[in-house]
Amino acid sequence: MAGLLEIHDKDGHPEHKLNLERSEVPFICGGCKELGFGLRYQCPNMECDYILHHECGLGLGYGRPPTQKFFKKCDFQFHRQNPLPGTRICDICALDIRGFLYQCSDGDYDLHPHCASLPLTFTLPGSNEVIKLREKIESRCLKCQRKERASGKVQGLSYVSSDGMLCYHVACLKEACLDNWTMGYFQLDALANEERKILALQNFAPNQEVRLRAGQSANAMRGIRLVITFLKLVVSAILGEPFTLVSTLFQISQN
Repeated sequence: MAGLLEIHDKDGHPEHKLNLERSEVPFICGGCKELGFGLRYQCPNMECDYILHHECGLGLGYGRPPTQKFFKKCDFQFHRQNPLPGTRICDICALDIRGFLYQCSDGDYDLHPHCASLPLTFTLPGSNEVIKLREKIESRCLKCQRKERASGKVQGLSYVSSDGMLCYHVACLKEACLDNWTMGYFQLDALANEERKILALQNFAPNQEVRLRAGQSANAMRGIRLVITFLKLVVSAILGEPFTLVSTLFQISQN
């Protein structure tokens, strides 16, 4: 599905068309009300702060998710607000839906537009290790240390390494990114400080060693690098790959 260089949100922002831009600065999407990075649609008026995720803009433009492949039997349609009674939960991240959404035509499944675009698989550089978006997991999440992350009947999905040893709930990823932004760790000047960078990484994986130290064994260093690379890929998926931010955050020196 082709991209759109500009869109017109006639109901939410009728004054101006929104232009497609890339930014390293985080924002709250005016459509889905979720945290966003990277590609976005923004009003050209410098005094206006109306911004949409790239994925939310595509929803407005096309009415259907461009890349959703996990729920293959569902016919998803875009809505500005939930058309059904009651609160709806995203079936990928298991978090509340507060704005724009894709909803299956039979009402069984709901997705945040950004969640609908998450990659199903990617490969760790320099290895045969494949990370997959999965429903059932065997190991505990690196963040919450639980195997399940559910809201009511909605289980939510997780990114899992091919050996099953590394796992991260999508919900926990989104919450950890929001926490790091709130604490100021996603500012490039803050990430220039090695200690603050370590704090940001430690917030992603509280029970994992993320600091390379002199005197560590080769196996220990390999394990730390594997965890950091896993985090880099799954965080990039959630943030929409803001290159400078991600490359700076996960560039760890040895102390």
